[in-house]
Amino acid sequence: MPKTTLTTEKIEFFRYMLSQKINELLGEAGKTVSEMTSSVKENYPDPNDRASLESDRNFELRIRDRERKLIIKMQEAIKRMDDGVFGICDVCSGPISEKRLMARPVTTLCIDCKMKQEKMEKLKGE
Repeated sequence: MPKTTLTTEKIEFFRYMLSQKINELLGEAGKTVSEMTSSVKENYPDPNDRASLESDRNFELRIRDRERKLIIKMQEAIKRMDDGVFGICDVCSGPISEKRLMARPVTTLCIDCKMKQEKMEKLKGE
């Protein structure tokens, strides 16, 4: 299995960036839980107000679920760093460009393989 071509400094930069983002997302999730449990006691006699509150809660929960999935991807990226394969494409085993990793540090595909994947998905969808 090929090893990453990124320097130790670059790997540590990405590790720090991902760790910071994970902590930020976990903090937001904690605030959401706190807000939801404190607002349970609120009474909304108007059905429209209750419906609006439920809609807002559902939206917030969908966002938190997406963030939960992103945290898992970030943890997997950190594991790839530990394994020495961060920045290596899962398909072609070539290097993933640093520019692409900056834009999407959780990626497991180089830009060429990602474009091929999207093209195949588009063809299947039509």
